[in-house]
Amino acid sequence: MFRFTLTVAAVIGCAAAVAGGSAGAQDRRVPASPADVKLSYAPIVQRVTPAVVNVYAAKTIQNRNPLLDDPIFRRFFGVPGQQPEQMQRSLGSGVMVDASGLVVTNNHVIEGADQVKVSLADKREFEAEIVLKDSRTDLAVLRLKDGREKFPTLDFANSDELLVGDVVLAIGNPFGVGQTVTHGIVSALARTQVGITDYQFFIQTDAPINPGNSGGALVDMNGRLVGVNTAIFSRSGGSQGIGFAIPANMVRVVVASARSGGKAVKRPWLGARLQAVTPEIAETLGLRLPNGALVANVAPNSPAARAGLKLSDLIVAIDGQTVDDPNAFDYRFATRPLGGSTQVDVQRGGKTVKLTIPLETAPDTGRDEIVIKSRSPFQGAKVANISPAVAEELRLDANTDGVVVTDLAEDSTAASVGFQKGDIIVAVNNQKIVKTGDLERATRETARLWRIVVVRGGQQINVTLGG
Repeated sequence: MFRFTLTVAAVIGCAAAVAGGSAGAQDRRVPASPADVKLSYAPIVQRVTPAVVNVYAAKTIQNRNPLLDDPIFRRFFGVPGQQPEQMQRSLGSGVMVDASGLVVTNNHVIEGADQVKVSLADKREFEAEIVLKDSRTDLAVLRLKDGREKFPTLDFANSDELLVGDVVLAIGNPFGVGQTVTHGIVSALARTQVGITDYQFFIQTDAPINPGNSGGALVDMNGRLVGVNTAIFSRSGGSQGIGFAIPANMVRVVVASARSGGKAVKRPWLGARLQAVTPEIAETLGLRLPNGALVANVAPNSPAARAGLKLSDLIVAIDGQTVDDPNAFDYRFATRPLGGSTQVDVQRGGKTVKLTIPLETAPDTGRDEIVIKSRSPFQGAKVANISPAVAEELRLDANTDGVVVTDLAEDSTAASVGFQKGDIIVAVNNQKIVKTGDLERATRETARLWRIVVVRGGQQINVTLGG
């Protein structure tokens, strides 16, 4: 599985989407005559293409030569202190989802960009500002600057109504050649083992997707948005008939947060850690099939705890929809609207129990996020206390002790020595780190050696670094 990264010319595009709508299964049919085969998609294409845009992102990077950082080298060899800069560019696609100029695209298309431009189907270009970025879904929302008109948009379809075999159209700008339309069918639904984002629940399609299609639209035969193209499986970098798209129901959640003015996506908080059911676990539980999401931990005072969810419960459905694995549950739960409740079916002791879980956001009290500025291996790292919201955001156990790295400046000391987002700092020079203030005080001390205890991916790592 390849996740596309920036190249000099383009983002290697990805995609897969869905088709579907309110039409019942009885309305779907194969061609009945030669005349049917000659039918054209042109009316749909003409209606939807004005709402699909090209997204250009540019990022200034500095060519760092370590010798130029040495003032003595510069003095004796007359090398100027100013290091040359290079412009790194990427190309992707996007979809207009609000007439005021709101565009949804992939986060990896604009990640780290200093400048973003959006080109419409009629060749007009607009500067765009980044309204919201959500790395967990690989989605971002942009807003056109100086847009004083009503722009064409695509309506959202209910992606849960898609069926395998439905016809879909993929629209984007592959290889930078200009807006292109391809067609195919929905090859599979609910792909949960793709490994691209936190929410593994993708639509798979064989509609040809290529570099530059990332962030583009996949539409159904009613001209509605059913998915945002995100990744392809490829051995060569080009389309091999296996593309993946983020379902429209997840895209809708991210866009709603952007419309409300939020800088982060607001999602329901479960407060429980789930694990997949292996064949061995299924045999132990007496299950015929290894399906469902097994409860491995329940946080105190969380919505799950208040609803009565218990350790070793097996979640098999949410609001009547079958749950095959934890990824399927995460997607279904994350797309539920805040403020209400959802019903889950749980198998407990051989019986089915129905529980009602309130849909509320995780509390973010006590985050106390700071950037470490003192000279130390942590310089340039943004760290926070592990509040329920931080734990939910970074997929951590809310009961974990320590301080977590939430962000890193690219050229920071912390990044250069190998710290990563999600690392939990447990101890520094034998001092236990419980709060961000503890880490800040520890980094103010001068040390020839830094002995650091880090938890990464559940594994404890002991690191010794020079001062």
